[in-house]
Amino acid sequence: MDTSGDPGTRSRWQRWRRRLVPVVLGGVLASAGCSGTAPSILDPAGAGASRIAGLWWVLFWISMAVFVEVMLLLAWALVFRRRPGVRVRHGQPLRFVAITGAGIPLVILVTVYSLGLRDLAALGDGPAPGGPVIEVTGHKWWWEVRVAGVAGATANELHIPVGEKVRIRLRSADVLHSFWVPQLMSKTDLIPGEDRETWLHADRAGSYRGQCAEYCGTQHAHMTFLVVAEPRSDFDAWVTRLGSPAPQPRTDAQRRGQEAFVQGTCAGCHAIRGTGANGRVGPDLSDVGSRWSIGAGAVPNDGGHLGGWIANSQTVKPGNYMPPQPVDADRLPDLVAYLQSLT
Repeated sequence: MDTSGDPGTRSRWQRWRRRLVPVVLGGVLASAGCSGTAPSILDPAGAGASRIAGLWWVLFWISMAVFVEVMLLLAWALVFRRRPGVRVRHGQPLRFVAITGAGIPLVILVTVYSLGLRDLAALGDGPAPGGPVIEVTGHKWWWEVRVAGVAGATANELHIPVGEKVRIRLRSADVLHSFWVPQLMSKTDLIPGEDRETWLHADRAGSYRGQCAEYCGTQHAHMTFLVVAEPRSDFDAWVTRLGSPAPQPRTDAQRRGQEAFVQGTCAGCHAIRGTGANGRVGPDLSDVGSRWSIGAGAVPNDGGHLGGWIANSQTVKPGNYMPPQPVDADRLPDLVAYLQSLT
C-alpha cells in the first residue's frame, strides 16, 4: 500500500496499523495456546467427552450463524436502508423484529435446551453394577487411587479397561477439589464430607491427562493425574499388582536403600507393601518407580528429580506437606536406586 503521497492517508494507515498489530499478535498467541500436548475437549476419546464435544460444536455453529445474520442485517441497515427512494411498508419492521428478535432466538433456545437435557441424561447414565470400581481421594496436592476390594493403593495414576464404563467414587480429604479428564468426561467436584460419583469410558487405548479443575491452594496447578486405558487383561494385571507386595531388592544398593527407607523418617509418612513401612500421611510408594511423574506432575520421574525431591521437595513443589529429609549424602543414591526398583 503506497501512502507516501498523502499525509492524511499515511496518518490513517498508521493508526490502523497500531490497532491491527495487537489483534494479530493476540490471534497468534491464542493459536499457540491451542497447540501442543495439552488435553482438549475437542479431541474426545470416550463416550462422555464425545457428548460434550458434540454439544460444543452445535453451540459453535449456532453462534456462527447468528454472527453472520447480525452482520448481514447490519450491512442491510447501513447500506440498503440509506439508499434514496427506499421505502419501508407499514408493519414490515414489526414483523421483522418479531421474527429475528423473538422467533429465531426461541427456536435456538429450545433446541439447545433439548440437546442439553439429552446429553445430561446420557452423562448421568453410569455403568451397570458389578463392574470395576476405582476410589479416588483428593489431597493437597495429589490423588490417592484405590480399587474397591483391593488393599493396596497408588497415587496420581489410575487404569481403566478400554471399551468399558468404569465407576469412579470420589471424595476429598481436605478442601474442595475437582476431578476432570477433558478427553474422557466432564468434571466432578469433590466436596469435603460428601461421596461423589462419576464414570470414565475410553474408546481407544492410551494415556489421558487429568487435572484438578477447582482452585485448591498454592500447588493447584501441580495436581495432575494420568488415566491409562488398556486392554482388560492389562487392567486385571494392574489390579493384581496393586494388591501384591512391592518387589524385593535385587542389588546391594537397593537393599541398603530399603533399610534407609524403613529405618529412617520416610516410613513415618509413606507405606511400601511387604515392608515395615506403613505410613498413611503421604502416598503409598509401592510402585513409585513406574509412575509417570513426581509430585503429581511437578517434575519427570527420573533419578535426578527423585533425589532432589527426597532431599528437599520444597525446592521442587513449594508448599507441599513433605519437609526436607535428613538423608546422608552417601545413602541418598541407594535410596533412589531402591525407590526406582519399585515398579
